Amino acid sequence: MAIENLKLPDGPLSGLVASAVEYMVDAGQRSVLFLDIMRQRGDQYREHVAQTAPHVLQYAAELITDGRKLDEPVNYALVRIVPPKDIEIDMSRRPFVVVDPRAGHGPGIGGFKADSEIGVAMRAGHPCYFIGFLPEPVPGQTIERIARAEAKFIEIVIDRHPEADGKPCVIGNCQAGWAVMILASLRPELFGPLIIAGAPLAYWAGVHGKYPMRYSGGLLGGSWLTALTSDLGAGKFDGAWLVQHFENQNPSNTLWTKQYNVYSKVDSEAERYLDFERWWGGHVNLNAEEIQFIVDELFIGNNLAAGRIEMSDGQKVDLRNIRSPIVVFCSQGDNVTPPQQALGWILDCYSSVDEIRAYGQTIVYTVHESIGHLGIFVSGGVAKKEHAEFSSNIDLIDVLPPGLYEATFEARGNETLNADLAAGQWVMRCEARTLDDIRAMGGNSPEDERRFAAAKRVSELNLAAYQKFLRPFVKGMVTPQLAESARNMHPLRLQYELFSSQNPWMSTIKAAADRVEDKRKPVSKDNPFLAFQEQMSKQIVHALDSWRDAQEALSETVFLNVYGSPLLQAAIGIDPNSVPSRRREMSAEHQAMLAKRIAELKSQIEEGGLREAAIRALLYVGSARGMVDERSIEALRRVRRDHAGPRMTLAEFKMLVREQFFMLLLDRGASLAAIPKLLPDDMNQRRAAFVAMREVLSASEDLTGERANRLKQVAELFGLEGEKEWMSNVAPFDPKAKAS
Repeated sequence: MAIENLKLPDGPLSGLVASAVEYMVDAGQRSVLFLDIMRQRGDQYREHVAQTAPHVLQYAAELITDGRKLDEPVNYALVRIVPPKDIEIDMSRRPFVVVDPRAGHGPGIGGFKADSEIGVAMRAGHPCYFIGFLPEPVPGQTIERIARAEAKFIEIVIDRHPEADGKPCVIGNCQAGWAVMILASLRPELFGPLIIAGAPLAYWAGVHGKYPMRYSGGLLGGSWLTALTSDLGAGKFDGAWLVQHFENQNPSNTLWTKQYNVYSKVDSEAERYLDFERWWGGHVNLNAEEIQFIVDELFIGNNLAAGRIEMSDGQKVDLRNIRSPIVVFCSQGDNVTPPQQALGWILDCYSSVDEIRAYGQTIVYTVHESIGHLGIFVSGGVAKKEHAEFSSNIDLIDVLPPGLYEATFEARGNETLNADLAAGQWVMRCEARTLDDIRAMGGNSPEDERRFAAAKRVSELNLAAYQKFLRPFVKGMVTPQLAESARNMHPLRLQYELFSSQNPWMSTIKAAADRVEDKRKPVSKDNPFLAFQEQMSKQIVHALDSWRDAQEALSETVFLNVYGSPLLQAAIGIDPNSVPSRRREMSAEHQAMLAKRIAELKSQIEEGGLREAAIRALLYVGSARGMVDERSIEALRRVRRDHAGPRMTLAEFKMLVREQFFMLLLDRGASLAAIPKLLPDDMNQRRAAFVAMREVLSASEDLTGERANRLKQVAELFGLEGEKEWMSNVAPFDPKAKAS
């Protein structure tokens, strides 16, 4: 007799017994349905990996260029995202190119769903392209060869959009972030703004007690283990090991929460879970040369920001060569790429914001409070907020004067001034910052730097020993067939295979699940046994988290003590009393170029006309606030659109803004004094320009304090000081307002 048909006795315990029976029926049904979801996951995995070009893009895609057909073939490809019928693309807007990470998983996560990087960019009217890859690398493929292929892809995108108002905006997620930065430093002329999401760039950076992933290389003795794994793979590195490494960072989620969430919400969670698992289980391989470069040059060597990576033609990777605005998106909740690793490269490359400006760079960063690593480029909430604002305001970012900024977001509401000038549900501001704001997030001490330098040297020694003494024997024993069998037996692959329909036991699960669905009886929310189940789950999560915390604390202690040993450091050639610094001085060539450019700008202060005078005045007044608001830029865009004179391209406007900004920076007094000389005699033209400036400046807030004082000063320079009607929405003059 079925348990749900049992008749319960009357009495004081009948309520508890009824609850127990109800819970047991529900738990049994959920168990069957959960196992069936595992079966579907296994079948989905087998179907996915059997495809020639597996991906998880939600959108239709048109192949533009197959990287396997290039002169130097790679397993990458460029595709155009076909917009849905309800989305209208403006072909005059700059294209977006999303580059997905090849860090163990397959491609497509940047367009995984409607609320994604690709989705919000298309809704903002931008044409979209995607750079993805195949599961197997091309023999001989290297990181450098991939960079050259991606440069070719971006050239093709540029050629396809000659009418676009700006070079492509390129988004690099995680591993693709540092790859895009390397390419942008080698080919800066190809890029519009860069959006680098969850990408490590300063690999040793962090703070004690957090983010122990940075210790992994040292605790394993360096990159010799990477070389051994590649040799056991017959020249290929199995990406499943990278996925395993990610999973080890959060054992409570890996071993319990992810599965329990499906089990406890079995009636509603299946589709979301299966969609994500299709990507999470799509493991890809790398060539031995690729993974060795990544580990030696980046994660253990930390050579990227230090400028010590050299291409085969002798060209060095220098992040200071990048001329496009760089948007760095990171999170406090990311234990894979914490803010210190996402932003620490700025401290390695520059001594001050003035030096950032000296290289003509614009760097914008934003730090999310809690989202995890994958959520940075997967979360629908993040897509609808940060990525949507980046997409809608990419031209704002592109024309920002050089410097360091933090992007902040304020919810748009009924009280928002000029809310119609904001593109979405948030108002984005770019607020001026200094390097001290980056330092305040924490970082390494000189002692920590010596520890990581010691780990790097030990890695080099161990790798050399492995290559000389062990590699010949390992390579002699491993055949391609043996390597393929070992990959198929990886635990992460087996967990999918064992629960698929290939397992004859799972056929009974499908039949049982069909019967359960017909008689499904979910437990009531107030069932005490359900509450007990939830409490037990929390205890399991707490136990696993505590175990993780203990392991992380132990690994940090071991790393700090072993590699902090003065004896070890001295033995491998590191001075235990040195004060390491990776920051490079400005080259003599750049100093000479900078001096020449400064002289040119100073000589041009009195050159130009009304347009130059208006932009100079606008920058002077606006800089008193220390931030740029998207509403002000939208107001300026409308002024440009409605202007009767010849239109400037975005590139021309950007150059104009930068030149006027630097003139004010170099000699504010002379730059302001020259404004009357640039103005036309026609007072109507002066008034029109002044009114336009005032509308832009007041778009985000009322003009008060120092900004009001500066605007009155500009009115005098424009010869309008006696015409009070032009100052109608400006607060009363305050002579005591502090000038900046």
